[in-house]
Amino acid sequence: MTADQLSLTFAALADPTRRAIVTLLAEGEATVNEVAARFPISVPAISRHLKVLEGAGLITRSREAQWRHNRLHTAPFDDAMDWMQARTRTWQARMDRLEAHLRAHPDNPGERGARDARADPHPD
Repeated sequence: MTADQLSLTFAALADPTRRAIVTLLAEGEATVNEVAARFPISVPAISRHLKVLEGAGLITRSREAQWRHNRLHTAPFDDAMDWMQARTRTWQARMDRLEAHLRAHPDNPGERGARDARADPHPD
């Protein structure tokens, strides 16, 4: 996934209405009117949200007679999850190294200072 596609995915998902639409479409395809019936906003507003999701590649739209069906396209979500999991692994490895360092150096002056700062200044 390119950084541009990742930016499009996250930008489209930044809006709570679009996230709710994605959740709805995860249950199955729906027309614009079916999506709009679930929200307290106008059909044109829903249509604009759907266009943003389509532009980001998160949904596909097809036309049958006068109805336009919207369905979720999962590949960008999978790519975003892969990116987030890679960041999680990186930070988890850093935290593991920090923990190992702190365990290997229990008499670190910085650690003693942290313990002293947490001590109750008014013992019973």
